[in-house]
Amino acid sequence: MERIGKIKNILALIKYKSQKGEFIILPHAIDRQMQRNISAPDIVKVLTTGWHESKKDEYKEEYHVWNYAIRGKTIDNRELRIAVSFDENDMLIVTVIHLKE
Repeated sequence: MERIGKIKNILALIKYKSQKGEFIILPHAIDRQMQRNISAPDIVKVLTTGWHESKKDEYKEEYHVWNYAIRGKTIDNRELRIAVSFDENDMLIVTVIHLKE
């Protein structure tokens, strides 16, 4: 399968989908949420107010998709990085990472 190009204007798409609640939190991200005490509203806040950390984007060969890194602050001001991907139909929350300062 060929490598798929990155989505242009990814941050605008992520913000739009987040504001509409049009995303799926994958099981791995749910596990990380529980381990790191990160709520769904924290995820939405980071995705709607954060910035695209493009140097941290990764192409996942096994899934033929890009994971996009969004970085921002939670409701209680903790710094997170969230990996977001897309399949044919949905925006997927792949993982959430608490960044210690």
